[in-house]
Amino acid sequence: MPNRKKYRKIALPPSMEGYSPFGIPAGKFGEVTLLFEEFEAIRLTDYEDLTQEQAAKKMNISRPTFTRLYEKARKTIAKAFVEGKSITIQGGDYISDDFWYRCKDCYETMVTIKPADHCRSCDSSNILHLNRELK
Repeated sequence: MPNRKKYRKIALPPSMEGYSPFGIPAGKFGEVTLLFEEFEAIRLTDYEDLTQEQAAKKMNISRPTFTRLYEKARKTIAKAFVEGKSITIQGGDYISDDFWYRCKDCYETMVTIKPADHCRSCDSSNILHLNRELK
């Protein structure tokens, strides 16, 4: 019997939906998907300069699981760079203590402790809920 899947804890959503290579029409060479937890692994290790052990604790996963996640993220990013593919950041098996939203009008990314129904920047009600719905 396989182990129960453990959700990876993520502190902040990415401020963007992805990246596209400069000088190449969007989608010409396809795209790759970087999961939210893979983005978080890169952010904690390469941006925050945490060790893999420290980052694994923050994400509430084991160090070997973190290493696999981090390596998969690096391979995905390398594939996009080498092959000229766009990177879309979405999905995965993660949880968060906060509510995450992105305004579809002004592209503001919001993190709130309570559910929101409008953008705090432009007051638009055209917002997208980014959190994964747990079943």
